[in-house]
Amino acid sequence: MKDIPFADRRAKLASSLLDGEATIVFAKPAENLIKFTQDNNFLYLTGLKIPEAVLMIVKRGETHSEMLFIERGIPEREVWDGKKMTPAEARDISGVEKVQFLDEYDGVLGMFAPLLSKVWSNLGAQSLNMPLSLPLFRLEPLRQRYPQLAIADITKLISPLRMIKDEHEIKALQKAIDVTGQGIMDVMESVTAEMYEYELEAMLFYRMQKSGINNWGFAPIIASGVNAATLHYGRNDCRIEAGQLVLMDVGASYENYSADITRCFPVDERFTDRQRQIYQIVLDVQKQIISMIKPGMTLGEMNVRTRELLTEAALAIGLIKEPQEIVKHYMHSVSHFLGMDTHDVGGREAVLEPGHVVTVEPGLYLEDESLGVRIEDDVLVSEEGHIVLSRSIPKEIAEIEAIRLQALKK
Repeated sequence: MKDIPFADRRAKLASSLLDGEATIVFAKPAENLIKFTQDNNFLYLTGLKIPEAVLMIVKRGETHSEMLFIERGIPEREVWDGKKMTPAEARDISGVEKVQFLDEYDGVLGMFAPLLSKVWSNLGAQSLNMPLSLPLFRLEPLRQRYPQLAIADITKLISPLRMIKDEHEIKALQKAIDVTGQGIMDVMESVTAEMYEYELEAMLFYRMQKSGINNWGFAPIIASGVNAATLHYGRNDCRIEAGQLVLMDVGASYENYSADITRCFPVDERFTDRQRQIYQIVLDVQKQIISMIKPGMTLGEMNVRTRELLTEAALAIGLIKEPQEIVKHYMHSVSHFLGMDTHDVGGREAVLEPGHVVTVEPGLYLEDESLGVRIEDDVLVSEEGHIVLSRSIPKEIAEIEAIRLQALKK
């Protein structure tokens, strides 16, 4: 990862600081016997996949200074935990020249604190009925000793940077998408009736691990029959019956960049007439919304048009009698930003720019018919319009039926 321009990212962040402001970004803590995943903002700025570390950037006048604090290695603990990253290794990956040990952090912060007016940090969402997040807990002594010093969440500063994906980020997203697509193909080429939803999840995860990816971007949704009418279904424990449609909303996470793909397919060789009708409506709407994507478009405009198109189609086939009834069968937004978070930084009314990556995921849900259809692709906004990053994953009815026919002949 050392060829990724972490220093440029930190410089852009520092340029948004005022004189006397600082940003302090905390890595995630280690949890015993739990696979470590890094805080996205810390990884974005440093490239370091180590727990407990702290990045500090202080703005003074027109210049800024960067400091990185990492855990000090303890030889007696190496047999239990392995070797800690050395300052030289941290410097080589992150590009931060001044690397110190974590036990020096309080002293350095105490030296700068009287000169600071504001600290921006990765505080995370704060709920009054929950314990403080680690960053807020670590900054609490600072707030108590210097009540005039403001502490704010870094999202406002870092979102404009993270929303525009550079070539390294697009490559990471593309790998996550491609591996997810391979897993989806594995499933469609193998599934038969009477298998369980969790078996499909296992196939997907096996493909991910074979490809060197160890983490989901989000909890996978493997929903057969009526389960597909529950948007965030997550049990994945039902037996799949003949005649059902299976909805898979899944995404591998590579270098913390998450794919987010939804595909539906019949357990049998072909869609039933009703499944085909609903699926084709959703697919046609999805294609039209994707065609709208270009710089200057907003997610809000995409949402309005999606609802209009689904309403027109639902009225035409008699699924609803009045336009307002569409909310019974379509109740979510059609798009969100995608990146290090599955629902990545960026507001619902943001104006699209080159480098943004968004999902397009219309759906129709007919619970009383045990049917749910959602089709989702990941789309990069380009200078000319858009590029569908997940275009290689089959979604046309003829393609899917050909795959299922071949699968069931084995």
